[in-house]
Amino acid sequence: MAILYELNPDNPQSRDIEKITQALKKGAIMLYPTDTVYAIGCDMNLKSAVEKVRALKRLSNDKPLTFLCSSLSHISEYAVVSDEAYRIMKRLIPGPYTFLLPTTKLVPKLVMSPKRKTTGIRVPDQNVCQVLLQSLDNPIISTSAHIIDEYGDFPSENWEKFRLFDEFDKQVDIIIDDKTNPGFDVSTILDFSNSKPSVVRKGLGWEELENWLNFE
Repeated sequence: MAILYELNPDNPQSRDIEKITQALKKGAIMLYPTDTVYAIGCDMNLKSAVEKVRALKRLSNDKPLTFLCSSLSHISEYAVVSDEAYRIMKRLIPGPYTFLLPTTKLVPKLVMSPKRKTTGIRVPDQNVCQVLLQSLDNPIISTSAHIIDEYGDFPSENWEKFRLFDEFDKQVDIIIDDKTNPGFDVSTILDFSNSKPSVVRKGLGWEELENWLNFE
């Protein structure tokens, strides 16, 4: 049964953040809110924890995992960022965007795409995520915790987050509730792994992005 932490969204209790951090360093898996959806996550640098996340989401090893970083400078430790990518990302960070980038040697093979040697990275505009990232001082895996209903669709926005908590209560070690409702809108994905940037998926933040970028 997971430990439930009820955190203040604006000023998360430092004592609880420390407990969560120490648990993550020991391999804990958590269900936590982001600025897009509730996600399943762990310390990216712990192979055993990443393997648990893959098993929980039934993801094969050839499916790359997205992870969270605290800032653009933090991203540059784990990915190769071109000048053009830097210019665009600087304007979008933090926010609901996932950037596909070539990896550095610091990204575990279990996280990246084995064929393309790329990874998805986000800098969330969400206070609890940012506090956890700074406390852990490592990237945090972030894979959607959406549950598909019997019709093969995502639940409606009226769906109570407590159903999500109940579903994962025995599958994760930690559940974080920051008093916000889970979103159902995914991030916009930008691919910077090729010579020319491209949009892979239009999600949250797309309208803002479309106002000043002209992708073909």
